[in-house]
Amino acid sequence: MRKFLRQFLAALMAIATFAVAVPAFAQGAVTDTGYVLGPGDVVEVSVLGQAEFTTRGRVRADGTIVLPFVGSTQVSGDTSVSFAKKVGANLKAGGFYSTPIVNVEIASYASRYVIVLGAIAQPGLQPVDREYRVSEIIARAGGIRADGAEYVIVRRATGEELRLPFEKLATGANSDDPFVAPGDKVYVPAAETYFVYGQINAPGVYPVRDQMTIRKAIARGGGLTALGSEKKMTVFREGKKQRLGMEEIIKPGDVIVVGERTF
Repeated sequence: MRKFLRQFLAALMAIATFAVAVPAFAQGAVTDTGYVLGPGDVVEVSVLGQAEFTTRGRVRADGTIVLPFVGSTQVSGDTSVSFAKKVGANLKAGGFYSTPIVNVEIASYASRYVIVLGAIAQPGLQPVDREYRVSEIIARAGGIRADGAEYVIVRRATGEELRLPFEKLATGANSDDPFVAPGDKVYVPAAETYFVYGQINAPGVYPVRDQMTIRKAIARGGGLTALGSEKKMTVFREGKKQRLGMEEIIKPGDVIVVGERTF
C-alpha cells in the first residue's frame, strides 16, 4: 500500500511541474496564474519587438519597480497578467508605443511561499502561485523519503497546527487534503525506528510502520538466517529484556535480538 501511495504522489509531482509561471500578455490571451506579486519577487518585463524595453528587477520594499520610460511603477498586489496590462496602458498613455504587447515573467518567487521541511526529497521554499493542496506541495518537493513518518504536520501562519495521515492525503476526500496558504510550514518528521540484529539476513535500523508486528519487523530485515530461531528471539523494550510473541506490535525503540538455534 505504501508503495502505491508513493507512486500516486510521484504522479502528482509530474503533474505539478506544469504549474509554473506563465508569461502574461497585455492582450489578455493568457490566463492569470493568480500569484500576487510582492516585495522580494524578481520579475522580467519586456515589450514584444522592442529590444530597448527589457528589464529585470526585484520588487522593492515599498512595492514598486523601476521600468524604462515609465519610471517607478507600483507592482505589489498585482499578478503577472494585471501588471502586464498596467505597464501596457502606461506605455500607451505616455505615447511610447501605440499597441504595446507586454510580457511579464516571474523570475524568482519570494513573497508568497510555503516552507517544506523534514524527511522530504527537496526541502525548501515552494512558491504559492495558485491554490495548492498539501499533497501537491509534497509532490512538488519530490515526495516523502523512505525514512519519513506516516503523517505530515502543517503549521498555519495563524498558529493552527494540523496532523494529516499520509494515506488520507493520497487517497482520501478533499477534506482530508486541505489547501495551504502563504506562510504555512509543511513538516514531515522522521519515522520512529526499531533495531534488529543477530541471526537475521539484513540487521540494522528500520522505520516503525503502523500495526507492524515483530514477525513483519523480522521479515523487513530479510528474515532469519539458516541458524536463526524464533524461539531464541529476545526483545529489549525500554531497557528491559522481554519475551514477546511474533504477533506482538513493535514499539519505537524496540531492539530485537535473534539468537542461534540449538541442534
